[in-house]
Amino acid sequence: MRKLNQLKFIAITLLFLTTLNSCKVGRFVVYNFADINDHKKFPARNIETGTNTFLFSATTKGKVPKDLYINEKSYPFEQYLKDNKTVAFLIIQNDTIQYEKYWEKYDETSIVPSFSMAKSITSILIGCAIDDKLIQSVNEPITNYIPELKQNGFEKVTIEHLLQMTSGLKFNEGYTNPFGDVATFYYGTNLRKAISKMKLKSEPGKEFEYLSGNTQLLGLVLERALKDKTITSYLEEKIWIPLEMEFDASWSLDKKKNGLEKTFCCINARARDYAKIGRLYLNKGKWNGKQIVSEDWVMQSTKIDTTKGSVGYYQYQWWLPTQTGDFMAQGILGQYIYVHPEKNLVIVRLGKNEGKADWWEILSSLGHAY
Repeated sequence: MRKLNQLKFIAITLLFLTTLNSCKVGRFVVYNFADINDHKKFPARNIETGTNTFLFSATTKGKVPKDLYINEKSYPFEQYLKDNKTVAFLIIQNDTIQYEKYWEKYDETSIVPSFSMAKSITSILIGCAIDDKLIQSVNEPITNYIPELKQNGFEKVTIEHLLQMTSGLKFNEGYTNPFGDVATFYYGTNLRKAISKMKLKSEPGKEFEYLSGNTQLLGLVLERALKDKTITSYLEEKIWIPLEMEFDASWSLDKKKNGLEKTFCCINARARDYAKIGRLYLNKGKWNGKQIVSEDWVMQSTKIDTTKGSVGYYQYQWWLPTQTGDFMAQGILGQYIYVHPEKNLVIVRLGKNEGKADWWEILSSLGHAY
């Protein structure tokens, strides 16, 4: 009898979890929090490479730091990276890989989710869409593309407000609340419906607040502007093939059928190809002589701007860690594409989590020291 009751309990539990798994809260309960294997959990559209492949040069005499100096203490470089949950670390200067190392059974072929580094890539696609005259300008109200938000008072919210995180959006960015907005966007199965319910809490253009909802709104603007193309196919056409990526990739969706790309978080790719995103901006939007996205867009995306509610450390979905010309894309578990134009340098760090490291300080220190 006791064994029978245990079997009934297990069966009921499995049924409960299966039912939960079909909805947002269920996904949250089953998957708990974002982790480095999330690319396996959600439906996705594939991003294919072209016929040509660009490979960074390699050297056996790379400039590799032996130690890291943090708060006046010295740490062995490689051991520090390993101890702080790093799975991939690349240093590329003058198009040459100075350092490339993987841990935790990861290698150059391993897929790692971008998490919020996708925000920076979404920004590139907005720039491409403006170049292609699919979007008129960043000054357009987003209701030109998402008219259903007029009833929610979004007429004054522009594309630039979304890029700058100054929209005044009402959005709960808390990652531990299964009923919050981030859970709805990350684990939910109908982003378009969730977007139609979005509200404002303040007037746009007054204050910076980092909210993933802004980038997902950019995603719907982009989808509407593209009309007969998916965001994934546009990424493939404008970036993945022209940048001669080494590997195929994917972009996670809210649902399999007619899904919308989770533009605030979820491109799944490899370390070397993430580095090529950095190289594109290092070269002011050019790739081996061809302008992929306008130089003006790159300059606008990496300049310091504190007007209209903006802050000096964030610009068009890119982070500016020191305000001395370097910039980076950043994801929640410590995923980084760091670029230092003056040093012709790109650094990629991917990890299972941040560890106990201050990666802003480490990456900018490495960048300035090269």
